[in-house]
Amino acid sequence: MFTSRSHHRLAAAVSVIIAIGLTSCSTGRETTGAAGTNAKVSGKISLVYLQKQGDQQYFIDEAEGAKAKATKLGIDLKVVNLGSDANQAVSEVRSAIAQHSNGLIIVVPDPAVGPQVARLAKDANVALLTSDDQICTTGPDPASCTKENLVPRIGFSGAQMGGEVGKRAAQEFKKAGWKPADTRIISASKQDVTVCGDRVKAASDTFAARAGEVRKINVATDNTPTGAQSRVAATITANPGVKHWVVWGCNDENVQGGVTALQNAGAGPDNIIGVGLGGYLACKEWGGGKASGMKAALFINGRDVGALAVQTMYDSLKKGKRFPAEAFAPTKMVDRSNWRASGLTCS
Repeated sequence: MFTSRSHHRLAAAVSVIIAIGLTSCSTGRETTGAAGTNAKVSGKISLVYLQKQGDQQYFIDEAEGAKAKATKLGIDLKVVNLGSDANQAVSEVRSAIAQHSNGLIIVVPDPAVGPQVARLAKDANVALLTSDDQICTTGPDPASCTKENLVPRIGFSGAQMGGEVGKRAAQEFKKAGWKPADTRIISASKQDVTVCGDRVKAASDTFAARAGEVRKINVATDNTPTGAQSRVAATITANPGVKHWVVWGCNDENVQGGVTALQNAGAGPDNIIGVGLGGYLACKEWGGGKASGMKAALFINGRDVGALAVQTMYDSLKKGKRFPAEAFAPTKMVDRSNWRASGLTCS
């Protein structure tokens, strides 16, 4: 869900930080500090929601949830699709500031732009909040950032999500009765995205605790289905003789790509345990009625995240509430038997 291209590390940057209040002359509110409390805004609030990969189903849902909440709260909201372009992200941040937006919510295409975006927002006294992916105010790598320098984030707990994926993968593995010696785990993700690392590590730790040690192969991808499929295909070639495969990753794209590569290489659905993260691609496998190596997926509802992000910004700008360091939306494990009743939308 939530993916981006490789680090550009350019001097143009975008991300989200809780850069504080707005200029008192234009908004009538004073700033506090980067800790997260914004003074109240009188009048109508204007927000800009900047999303990477806005044509991905998860982010489409996130935008819809944000729009619905903004309408309910009387907020003027603009949603911008950044694609995977970090330069565009910086440009759009500048544009939003120039248009006197009261607040920015952003999903960065590249965490390396975090410090620049944070600086732009802080210098303009515009409130800043991230959704989904983390950014740091002092460096390009959120994983190396101290907690006080992380921009407040709305999304999901990477550790919790990964743990649920690992738990379900372990259940499926034990139910299948496979031997560890005949099995390999493919863990596919974009390895420079902090939340991806949180997810796949938690999946691995939980699986090992519940099902024992199975050899794991870490596959670096760009978090897209085609990128994952290509990288996993090469991994299969380099590991001949494996009978059974477990696949998890940062998002549904990685797992679908991995499952497709395995099936194209001749692995049958009964020899693949794919556990997605997102559900929006997994359900396409189930909707067709054919057997699939995609056995389950953790449903993460982008609508909930978009709505929560807008509500959190509103509470800060209208009520003076402090931004939480993180706030999480709920998740649910789904499979072929229950995905339709869950409210999951296939892309």
